Amino acid sequence: AFTRKRLDMGKKTALFESHQACNAKIVDFGGWDMPLHYGSQIEEHHQVRKEAGVFDVSHMTVVDVTGDDSRAFLGNLLANDVGKLTEPGKALYSCMLNHNGGVIDDLIVYYFAPDDYRLVVNASTREKDLAWISAQAQQTQVVLKERSDLAMLAVQGPQAIPRVKRLLDDSLGGELDNLKVFFATRTSEDWLVARTGYTGEDGVEVCLPEKDVAPFWDKLLAAGVTPAGLGARDTLRLEAGMNLYGNDMDEDTSPLESGLAWTVALKDSDGAPRSFIGAQSLRDQLTQGVACYLTGVLLEQRGVLRGGQEIFQNDELVGQVTSGSFSPTLEKSIGFARLRIDVATDCEVQIRNKRLPIRLTKLPFVRRGKIMV
Repeated sequence: AFTRKRLDMGKKTALFESHQACNAKIVDFGGWDMPLHYGSQIEEHHQVRKEAGVFDVSHMTVVDVTGDDSRAFLGNLLANDVGKLTEPGKALYSCMLNHNGGVIDDLIVYYFAPDDYRLVVNASTREKDLAWISAQAQQTQVVLKERSDLAMLAVQGPQAIPRVKRLLDDSLGGELDNLKVFFATRTSEDWLVARTGYTGEDGVEVCLPEKDVAPFWDKLLAAGVTPAGLGARDTLRLEAGMNLYGNDMDEDTSPLESGLAWTVALKDSDGAPRSFIGAQSLRDQLTQGVACYLTGVLLEQRGVLRGGQEIFQNDELVGQVTSGSFSPTLEKSIGFARLRIDVATDCEVQIRNKRLPIRLTKLPFVRRGKIMV
């Protein structure tokens, strides 16, 4: 079902040499050689919160979905309702579930017309995602095209939009003035600018041809945008309360157990029950009662929260940390934890041979640079 320009994705993005020129520390991420940082992860984090940073996210997988059955196909594939999408350029965040209600992946879908959509899915899940999407497309009038000819940059921070605007041609730059949050605009030259991101700050994600990405990267840096790596991306998304696939949700946990109930549409806009892959399992889970939930946790003492650490209450194991790190903005360790549904008061986390008190918090920790806890 897929058509693509090359069968095997490379393990380096088109910006690999640019990262090396910026003295990036390169690490393996989902089979890709990606920059962890360019000298100081904490400084990159602060630059995004205070001004603007740029991330190379070209390892993400872009899939165009076209054809007469596109809307019905995506309605069955996704737990959120693409029927909500009626304005060209509108984006929707959704989980893609298995039949048991577990999360195969989380993604963004962009709507351009009833027969024209774009999906952006995670790099580390590319193979299984493409296989799953392709299998569901059988016997439908849908064309799936992986856009391996495109690169993607995320420019994030309070100064991101004004700095990007100066670098775009008049048509795109003018549209950026009026681009609403979670909307995208595109041109026939395969440039797409979306007011989306993974940092809790304002900004854009730019999809563009691979041949154009290195010159655009250079222009961004010349305009005062700081290159930022995977390390800052992780601490920013943690502060923003945004899940990471494989840590905070996976095929064995449902959106209802992962703080993502808001992304599930069990009814359509008319109030009728929706039918999509995993829907019945979610309805059963709601009827029987959800066993666990995801919450923010804050470590008041010295120490670092990490995924996999066990959480106790009155010497009883009640959950575990799913993601954790030092927060440069709060200057404390923060994380997400999946806890038993009846646990609602503060607990203790096991770090090496000590149990330290943690405070349960609502998410996010930080929104648009402001501490929320």
